[in-house]
Amino acid sequence: MIDLSKLTIESAHKEMIKKEFTCTELIRACLDKIKKENKEINNFLEITEKLALEQAQKADDKIERGEKIEGLEGIPIAVKDNILVEDYKCTAGSKILENYQAPYDATVVKKLKDAGAIIIGKTNLDEFAMGSSTENSAFGVVKNPLDKTRVPGGSSGGSAAAVAAGHCLGALGSDTGGSVRQPASFCGIVGFKPSYGRVSRYGLIAMASSLDQIGTFGKTTADAKLIFDVIKGKDKFDSTTIEIDPRTKSKNLCIGVPKEYFGQGIDKQIKEKIQKAIKSFEKMGAKIKEVSLPSTEYALAAYYIIMPAEISANLARFDGIKYGLSAGNLPAGRQGKTLLENYLKTRAEGFGDEPRRRIMLGTYVLSAGYRDAYYNKAQKVRALIKKEFDEVFNDVDIILTPTAPTTAFKIGEKKDPLSMYLSDVYTTPVSLAGLPAISIPCPPATSSRSDGGQAELPVGLQIIGPQFYDEFVFEIANNFEHHNSF
Repeated sequence: MIDLSKLTIESAHKEMIKKEFTCTELIRACLDKIKKENKEINNFLEITEKLALEQAQKADDKIERGEKIEGLEGIPIAVKDNILVEDYKCTAGSKILENYQAPYDATVVKKLKDAGAIIIGKTNLDEFAMGSSTENSAFGVVKNPLDKTRVPGGSSGGSAAAVAAGHCLGALGSDTGGSVRQPASFCGIVGFKPSYGRVSRYGLIAMASSLDQIGTFGKTTADAKLIFDVIKGKDKFDSTTIEIDPRTKSKNLCIGVPKEYFGQGIDKQIKEKIQKAIKSFEKMGAKIKEVSLPSTEYALAAYYIIMPAEISANLARFDGIKYGLSAGNLPAGRQGKTLLENYLKTRAEGFGDEPRRRIMLGTYVLSAGYRDAYYNKAQKVRALIKKEFDEVFNDVDIILTPTAPTTAFKIGEKKDPLSMYLSDVYTTPVSLAGLPAISIPCPPATSSRSDGGQAELPVGLQIIGPQFYDEFVFEIANNFEHHNSF
């Protein structure tokens, strides 16, 4: 019997070559586990069973013929449901796209298919990737498989939960302000956000175009890198992408620790665990240096002006004419009498509370008379944040911070949107600066359970690199992983 809880991409690849099990057996084991547990965890919106089994047979045929298979061939990968997979639904977690069928593959999906990876299903998410807990999906809340009373993080919570639950061996998510790194931290796995431009966004339903990046999940750093190595690179369909050779730094590693990330608001246990992780880098021979990123305190405010401004523009396309739900097709009495009424009714019926909140906020900050006061000022703060990171990276090779200020919180615990937004306080500065960053597990923190007992909850360490030093970030994370086991 295949133990999916411990199986990694690397180990599965070796086992399939040794014919310990076939790819079809691996896929059937994943499908059985998903079907058994998805009703409770709710992390998959669609299982692409037919596609997965067809792809698995191709991998098995190749192995049977004695042909060499590459690292991702025959490996089950889950895809966040805001990334297009041809001929399958892509809802973005929203009623407005409930029956929308993707007409083509996103570039990252095409690259995965070409590499022989198996697309096993589409995962649940906060509506249009707006959220930090995956409680905002129109198709129900996702539960953290490590403690089903808690959230898995968001907005890629479905993908993170799928990897943590052993429903697949790797997954794709999208990270705008931390939506890969924060759920990776909450679910005790590895989550990587590339530098802006390293991975194509073609086929990703846009939320905030200057911030969105497709990221990777795995149980280990090596697994997350295997997926990144396949999906990275220039794409003729996305003019923001670039081809760049892997970059690294000297072996005399100097690590920066920004003092602003350890002040007010951080959980005491998180602070202790991260400081312990930093000490372990010191034992590995690295030099630790306290640094300052003074504009960090303004990053969240700037992010929550720039991001909704871009949302208000990107979501304007969902008008009931081109995509998904249309008020013109609703039952009599719910239809509009004019074209404008149909626009308005489509958007009122289709969007949930969080998209409507952000569309209104974005429209306001872009409106005449307020653009200079809010949006343009936020862009100046963004430039300042990027400048401060660049200056710090003149003195240090890498930066270490907590990924999130708390462990996974309970479902329904954060009712105030502002307190929810604070979950991204350590990840948004990195997104604004377009830098690569990874969240890897640290020693867990202890928390009280509802039955009076104690539970161990994952803690994430965020490793931030200079722009386009993505492979260097993986190298540092890999070294930490090999010197520590939790």
